[in-house]
Amino acid sequence: MIRYTLSELCAEIGEALDSSLAATYWVQAEISSLMERGGHMYLDLIDAPSAGGQGAKMRATLWAGTKEMLCAYFQSETGMSLQKGMSVLIECEVHFHPVYGLSLSIVGIDPTFTIGDIARLKQQTIAQLEKDGLLEAQQLLPLPTLIRKIAVISSPSAAGYEDFRHQLEHSPYGFETTLFGATMQGDGAPKSIIAALEEISVCVSDQSAKPVFDAVVIIRGGGATSDLSCFDNYELCAVCAQFELPILTGIGHTRDVSVLDLVAYEALKTPTAVAEWLIHRMETQATRIADLFVRLRRTADRQIMLRRHRVELLEQRLAACNPEVFYRKGYSLLTKDGKVVRSVAELAPGEHITTHLADGIVESIIL
Repeated sequence: MIRYTLSELCAEIGEALDSSLAATYWVQAEISSLMERGGHMYLDLIDAPSAGGQGAKMRATLWAGTKEMLCAYFQSETGMSLQKGMSVLIECEVHFHPVYGLSLSIVGIDPTFTIGDIARLKQQTIAQLEKDGLLEAQQLLPLPTLIRKIAVISSPSAAGYEDFRHQLEHSPYGFETTLFGATMQGDGAPKSIIAALEEISVCVSDQSAKPVFDAVVIIRGGGATSDLSCFDNYELCAVCAQFELPILTGIGHTRDVSVLDLVAYEALKTPTAVAEWLIHRMETQATRIADLFVRLRRTADRQIMLRRHRVELLEQRLAACNPEVFYRKGYSLLTKDGKVVRSVAELAPGEHITTHLADGIVESIIL
């Protein structure tokens, strides 16, 4: 029987691994956690369990010497930083340490894999929303002619929210905004935004509550593109698609379009762009109302002129029918018992008649 000390066994395991393993391996995994310390980045990598099998988990390290170069490369290619929950394809060396056990040292990364995985998950969300009939549900809502009372979902401390509010407050249209604070990035953002939407829904359903909102605005300031992944969440997008009020988005990005942008009634690039859209809509409606007032005023003036002319014509016709006009021309009017006599057949001897002339009347008896 060969007896080893633990250190000797670890050394033999290390030598066996070094002699039998390749220099590097390309490994597909998901980042379950990561931490930076002392210039290094420490990650926990996991592999989702397959049907009938078990998942795997292993520590990996991105040493300071390569961390800056690889992270900068990954950021430039994807517009994102490495983060929890991200699927990655990494090139790594396998190491065995007597104390820390088996671990990986990351020496390379393929950003196209991560881009493809994010795009795949995004397309799955879009396909599911379309299958459920939710992708264009917001477009079926009536948009109020005047959008003045607005429910805003944003981080209270976000610069984008301040820009949005500043734009509206300096417009001449008297917008009313009510903030519903929420987390706007990270894993907790979808549930936080949904909770804010539920608060707004309670206000809308309670007829005694004030204010009653015309629309909902979901805004977020700048930030890394990786922070936008929360806006591709199916549950969040499904709730927004079925919400009872029109939703406008200004998530603060120019490079990409989130799924939430696709289901919203109107998607703008930034919080400021949302404010400008609302102001422009009010300007358009104000101009339209002013034009209608001018047209109404012109129509009323025209109607008054037409009716005045008609009255004048009637007055002229009435004046022309005045008996005095005929009397002055030498005509007379014969009446019997206050009724006009139109024929001699209506008269009999001994009856009293009255003859009306221009300058008086004559009483007569029929002989």
